[in-house]
Amino acid sequence: MKTSLNNLTLEELVEWLKSVDQPSYRARQIQEWICRKFAVSAAEMKNLPASLREALEQNFLLSCCSELKSSRSGDGTEKLLLGLLDGECVECVIIPAKDGRTTFCLSSQVGCPVGCRFCASGMTGFTRNLDASEILGEFFICCRKIGHLPDNIVFMGTGEPLMNYSNLIGALGVICDEKRVGMSPRRITVSTSGFVPGIMKLADEGRPWNLAVSLHSSSDKGRAALIPEKHRYPIKEICEACEYYFNATGRIVTFEYALMKGMNDSENDARELAMIAGRCSAKVNLIPFNPVEKTAFLRPDNSQIRRFEAMLRGLKIPVTVRVEKGDSINAACGQLRISHMGE
Repeated sequence: MKTSLNNLTLEELVEWLKSVDQPSYRARQIQEWICRKFAVSAAEMKNLPASLREALEQNFLLSCCSELKSSRSGDGTEKLLLGLLDGECVECVIIPAKDGRTTFCLSSQVGCPVGCRFCASGMTGFTRNLDASEILGEFFICCRKIGHLPDNIVFMGTGEPLMNYSNLIGALGVICDEKRVGMSPRRITVSTSGFVPGIMKLADEGRPWNLAVSLHSSSDKGRAALIPEKHRYPIKEICEACEYYFNATGRIVTFEYALMKGMNDSENDARELAMIAGRCSAKVNLIPFNPVEKTAFLRPDNSQIRRFEAMLRGLKIPVTVRVEKGDSINAACGQLRISHMGE
């Protein structure tokens, strides 16, 4: 298996260039093509000599992902299904905002080990982690699609990012390296189902990445109905980890809360959620549930969503309601992959 070029360090590139009798300054040129011009083949690197382009093709993988399918909704949201070299596939989404900003939603695993009962990501089980070069491959394919870097990245696609920790950190190292991609950590959000050991490790990195925790219920009993026991942590431990993260990074944690009719949308749910968020100095992002086949969960009507939001505001909790994007293309995590697997 060839080494992927997109996560090779500058020092590693320089050493390889020496081995093929090329000057060290070519390393910067190669990284510029990959990280700023989003090249997927050495043939595109026109300022390199033909012999070097040929050597790059022979010795390295320049792209470990390929686009299998794409679908675009009326609001401009584009969902991509990417094929990996071993025949597996993974999803990512390009989400434009009305103000011109663009967000990439990236995956970290093929399938998901957590298996939340309302989420399409885990319905086919867990296959494997994405390696750092595959995560970067997703990112660069999306950059190539829009022709520039995004304004924000969220790791909210398929998988539990903090259960693929070393590869996530490897990819983030490239994306946040000022000499490579150069995105600010403050523009990157890592979402977790509440994997406490990973939250603690991420805090200890000391980088100001944003943390989003998929709480989805204000009680342990409620979470037990949504998240299988194997990877479910008590709310008390999640809160302690979130407080630790806030103290270590200074970044306010967001609690993601998928509103489901009759499941977690009562007045009592709102009061308990407000107590948890207040304790953690967290904000809440309400997500009107996007119905998924083979689940019994339903979306509340719009009036109930507004009431729940108003209750949180009345309790002095910062709250947003996620703007729904990509409904017409099944943009919820895992749905395009499930459709492809069924063909």
